Amino acid sequence: MGDITQLLARAREGDRQAFDALFQALYPDLRRIARARLAPHVRGTLLDTSALVHEAYLKFEQGQRLTPEDRTHFLAYASHVMRSIIVDAARASRRERRGGDAVHVPLDTGVADAVAAGEEEILDVHEALERLGAADARLARVVEMRYFGGMKESEIGEALGITERTVRRDWEKARLLLADHLRA
Repeated sequence: MGDITQLLARAREGDRQAFDALFQALYPDLRRIARARLAPHVRGTLLDTSALVHEAYLKFEQGQRLTPEDRTHFLAYASHVMRSIIVDAARASRRERRGGDAVHVPLDTGVADAVAAGEEEILDVHEALERLGAADARLARVVEMRYFGGMKESEIGEALGITERTVRRDWEKARLLLADHLRA
């Protein structure tokens, strides 16, 4: 843990080697998060576990300085970045399917329906999460870290500075609110 915190501190100061070493050290965790998010949804598309982790790396690299203080905060931020990548990929795929000057040929296959359903679910959850975030930002962060980041309650609690019990309560409350938003 100390090594990750030191790498983060050096990366925040602009040390490129520390930034690369940080991603190398956390690569298994990032792949676990990516695999957990992609498994039920986006099969048969260009976005796979490795692509998602590499896209996250590029977003971190292009972004401004790193602000997380430790491993847990970094993984929480990574879950936010992966969420944005997954949502962008789902939107792009939906645009491509519907889009432009292409001749529309209806497909009547289970695979096409399954891919479309996964993308629609991701976008529906994203929109419901945006509405939830407007009402209660902490609930939205809990959902984001758990649903998009695959983080454990203890990790979420540490990242947000709350107890595991509060995380469980927030998760239950958020699930109810999201279910209500998704039904609407």
